Amino acid sequence: MHPGEDVIAEVLLRFVVGGVLVSVFAVVGELVAPKTFSGLFGAAPSVGIATLALAFRKDGGAAVAIEARWMLVATVAFVVYSTICVGFCRHRAVPVWLGATAAWIGWFVVAAGLWYGLHDVVGT
Repeated sequence: MHPGEDVIAEVLLRFVVGGVLVSVFAVVGELVAPKTFSGLFGAAPSVGIATLALAFRKDGGAAVAIEARWMLVATVAFVVYSTICVGFCRHRAVPVWLGATAAWIGWFVVAAGLWYGLHDVVGT
């Protein structure tokens, strides 16, 4: 195989693995109640599992363990982002751009703080 063929093969593998897992989680999301969970099941778990599976194939278990730990840490920043979004959505007088900006700033501050504070603990 030529170097370009390796890249094409990896992209195709990512496409297939990601597509299959997104489809499986979307079906799970359709089966659970309330239906508002379907988007949650269709996105984060499938993308995370696909990323970890492909990283395991390429880099091995030690690298995947570090990536999985950082995914768990990132969940905290995502919860903060979501909480800020919900808070701003409850106030119709607040412009959407202001709520979105506040949510992104909140996410960034928490993510950067966790990365800085846990960089030596979680690994690189």
